[in-house]
Amino acid sequence: MTRRIISRLLQGVVVLWVIYTVTFSLVILLPGNPLEATEGRRLSPVIEQALLQRYGMDDNGKFYVNYLKRVVQLDFGESLVYKDWTCNQIIANSLPVSVALGAWALFIALVFGVLLGVAGAVYRYGLLDYGTLLVAIIGISVPSFVIGAGLLIVFGISLGWAPVGGWGRPEHVVLPGIALSLPFLAYIARLTRLGMLDVLTSDFIRTARAKGCAPKAVVWKHALKNAFLPVLSFLGPAAAAVLTGSFVIEKVFNIPGLGTHFVQSVLNKDQMLILAVVLVYSGLIVVFNLVVDIAYGWLD
Repeated sequence: MTRRIISRLLQGVVVLWVIYTVTFSLVILLPGNPLEATEGRRLSPVIEQALLQRYGMDDNGKFYVNYLKRVVQLDFGESLVYKDWTCNQIIANSLPVSVALGAWALFIALVFGVLLGVAGAVYRYGLLDYGTLLVAIIGISVPSFVIGAGLLIVFGISLGWAPVGGWGRPEHVVLPGIALSLPFLAYIARLTRLGMLDVLTSDFIRTARAKGCAPKAVVWKHALKNAFLPVLSFLGPAAAAVLTGSFVIEKVFNIPGLGTHFVQSVLNKDQMLILAVVLVYSGLIVVFNLVVDIAYGWLD
């Protein structure tokens, strides 16, 4: 197991370097730069060149090497648009918001996805099973921003049961968390249902029932442990996708998360902030997948 973890860590380093290189190339190819205009006025070429030299961006080759050295030291540089703010400060302020929203959405998806999947398998081909499949189809087919806008209109504006935006109170996370969780809830429900249908027909389940195990113990203690393995494999990419998929939801509900800053950094051509956010999200994906691999080997 130790050798496997070390191997995956080394692979993760290579993956992050490739992502950095590709993102850097795309950032350089992005037309223009954030120094071209300030308060609606174009900077003189002399001042623009001086600012590029100050940030070390006048030579792309040197910029690539020097910024990579800073990244290794976990220093993502200064934002070119948000004055007096470093990328580290922006990430430190906004990443916890995105993580909190993503964790809440993943919790909803995991709990209700497993419950619906188990219920659909136990009462297969019944009304509850078809209802579970309907929820799965809706969750997979309808984009999260459409679901978010619908929840906002119905429960935020029409009924007034939840705030329409903002952050800082527990009720602010309810609607965006539900909107963000539905696609993942649908996948988890389908994976759990298929896994349970397969496990419930296994020999060891028939043996457990023949020995007199209670039906609840057969389902939750014996069957679910084995049926949960595909769900566990899905949780790593899902955890990363919840964070990266929150960009639009954060915009819809006006949440000051890292996704909002990423979208704004692309619009502002804030090159250092683009690189910083991409690398942070990529690092989280590598870590999540490593954790799932370890948990999978332990649970199997």
